[in-house]
Amino acid sequence: MTIKIGDKLPSVEFNVMTSDGQQKLSTDVVFAGRKVVLFAVPGAFTPTCSASHMPGYLEHYEAIKAKGVDTIACTSVNDVHVMAAWAKHSGAEGKIMMLADGNGTFAKACGLEKNLDAAGMGLRSSRYSMIVDNGVLKALNVEEKSGVNVSGAETILEQL
Repeated sequence: MTIKIGDKLPSVEFNVMTSDGQQKLSTDVVFAGRKVVLFAVPGAFTPTCSASHMPGYLEHYEAIKAKGVDTIACTSVNDVHVMAAWAKHSGAEGKIMMLADGNGTFAKACGLEKNLDAAGMGLRSSRYSMIVDNGVLKALNVEEKSGVNVSGAETILEQL
């Protein structure tokens, strides 16, 4: 079952890269007492994710933060090393919190996982964006077709 507006986010752990190395960070820590914009991609370094989804959030970073957002975060079913490399390569390092969901635990707990076996990618996250306030889902934009149509930064700006 897919998470719904008004639901509390499930309590799971992400892996994040810090200056002290790889660490686990729970959803309770990431989202508690804060307004967070989270966007999810099927894979770091994949064409649409790298050419369209991430760049929109970088382009509108200041405007989103100006709307009272404490954190902009990105999650993907990739390992922490891939997410850290993508942050560095894309220019997101120090701006967008990269939340590695290597086993798809968060994606599955939210009902937002996607089977991409046919493309040789296995279990991945659906492409979506959400606004979370103090751990509670306030807006959810799930892509129903390929591309960035409803989950981009422009939609989030309209919803804030």
